[in-house]
Amino acid sequence: MSKKIKAIEKIGFQWGMDSPFLACMHHKDQFPAGNDVQGPAVSLAGRNIGNDFSGKDGFSMYHGEKVPGFPVHPHRGFETVTVVLEGIVDHFDSKGAEGRYGNGDVQWLTTGAGCQHVEMFPLIHQDQENPLELFQIWLNLPAKSKFADPDYKMLWAEEIPVIKHTNEKGKTATIRLIAGKYEDQKSLEPTKNSWAAKEENHVGIQLVILEPQAEFQIAAGSKTLNRNLYFYKGSSSITIDGRDIDPSTRIKLSGEDEITVGNGDTTSYLLLLEGEPINEPVAQFGPFVMNSEQEIRKAYEDYQRTQFGGWPWHNDEPVHDREMGRFARYPDGSVVKR
Repeated sequence: MSKKIKAIEKIGFQWGMDSPFLACMHHKDQFPAGNDVQGPAVSLAGRNIGNDFSGKDGFSMYHGEKVPGFPVHPHRGFETVTVVLEGIVDHFDSKGAEGRYGNGDVQWLTTGAGCQHVEMFPLIHQDQENPLELFQIWLNLPAKSKFADPDYKMLWAEEIPVIKHTNEKGKTATIRLIAGKYEDQKSLEPTKNSWAAKEENHVGIQLVILEPQAEFQIAAGSKTLNRNLYFYKGSSSITIDGRDIDPSTRIKLSGEDEITVGNGDTTSYLLLLEGEPINEPVAQFGPFVMNSEQEIRKAYEDYQRTQFGGWPWHNDEPVHDREMGRFARYPDGSVVKR
């Protein structure tokens, strides 16, 4: 390795992380045309319905029975940042919020003291395929914020800053700035209790597309900064500090150095995650992330006792009407449409 490259490893569906991040799942499904209930208009025979991660015929149903996705489930103590590159997601939660988002939108959900939610992938098109690609990033909360009120916010695709840099060869790097800053540009604000809400925590989430022979500059940060670059799609290598690196790779980088990423002969797709660590113990079991095993047991007890406010929706895997556009309805009743 080198001073700038600390480690390199292969990645699959779920990626290795460093604090303040906990996990990242990369969903990529070639869903077929939809049926009348917005599920797959094909046979589901041979799948373990309710727990299907098979990738059979190019897609999984996950925990959905009729529509692919993740029916009602609880969380406590962390945040989910859902970055949709392509496709549609339907959201419902136990606070009464709901929405439909996709195709470049990002949902930022602080689960805090506890909430239940649904993430379904409705197949809205009946006359064509319904491809889906998204990242769900789990971002930890410090102890002082683990019992914050649940909160969610939409970062709409049209409002997310996009920066383009063209090098001396005329080749362009395109950066979608989801969290943090890039040069003089700041991202949209996350939820108020997020670790990313304070600038001194240096949380950065950037989606990067490099044209052939383009370059991407990563600014120097702090000695304590955890920085990971995920080269999740491409067919040629990228080069960092004189080393050629193949696709489907996690590159753990120095946080204090300026780093130049050079691209090879085909378009490359990268996700940068960085931030100051939360220097606290982590106890994680299933959908709960706390600081001790005792707090995990308490989370299960609280959920069994209160259901985190109950479930106000008509079933455990609801979806919106097929014709519904992108929107968010927040717990206070306010509605934003896109």
